[in-house]
Amino acid sequence: MLILPSDNLKSSGIAHGFFGRTGGVSTGIYASLNCGPGSGDDRDAVIENRSRVCEALGVASLVNAGQVHGTNVVTVSKAWPIGATPEDDKKFIPLGDALVTATPGIALGILTADCAPVLFADAGARVIGAAHAGWRGAIGGVVRATLATMEELGADRANIAAAIGPCIAQSNYEVGAEFREQFLAENSTNAEYFIESDRGGHFRFDLESYVAERLQAAGVKNIAKLSADTYAREDNFFSFRRATHRSESNYGRQISAIVLT
Repeated sequence: MLILPSDNLKSSGIAHGFFGRTGGVSTGIYASLNCGPGSGDDRDAVIENRSRVCEALGVASLVNAGQVHGTNVVTVSKAWPIGATPEDDKKFIPLGDALVTATPGIALGILTADCAPVLFADAGARVIGAAHAGWRGAIGGVVRATLATMEELGADRANIAAAIGPCIAQSNYEVGAEFREQFLAENSTNAEYFIESDRGGHFRFDLESYVAERLQAAGVKNIAKLSADTYAREDNFFSFRRATHRSESNYGRQISAIVLT
């Protein structure tokens, strides 16, 4: 099982990990630690994979929100189940792209397959968070929303450590001119996160660095970047873009998780 830690999140009373795709029971395009209930994978396999993540973290409960590339933050005080069917999930799982808690024993999980997972911790205040930062959420303000909600639980952003986990690297993230224009319209200085592609009218976007800048601009000083490319490292990570380029029918999701112990 591949579990990448971030040194700046290591603290007594907090467990975390950016999990890769190995060490699970799923097969085929989902091999092997696919943790996404909505992926189309065998549901029992996904539940078993998530149980293995819980075991690795030393907890019994793992939650994730229904991610929609937005900025809604879910405050977690009790765990909710993964149901027997996707319809159950719609009943149980709140929509949102970030989770925060001050409750021990509930692991906050973020599902990704190229987007950036961000884990947060104020070890002194014992408040943690996790956010799904694709480009839409990043530019929309999911980082600021997560920090603000953590502060409502007693955190101080000056004391919050944040780590950006495995995501697609700039060398493999080609976008069109209209994509770049959205970022330039938000702030002209965002041009620094784009380089020209070898295809006319296209660029390559540095998602990880942009998310790091959003954290810094929001007042976070302790920021780590794992710089693990989900697209290039097929043996280690799932990738939506890689699956799309291969015309595969679906794709697995790796999970990043943090918990107060």
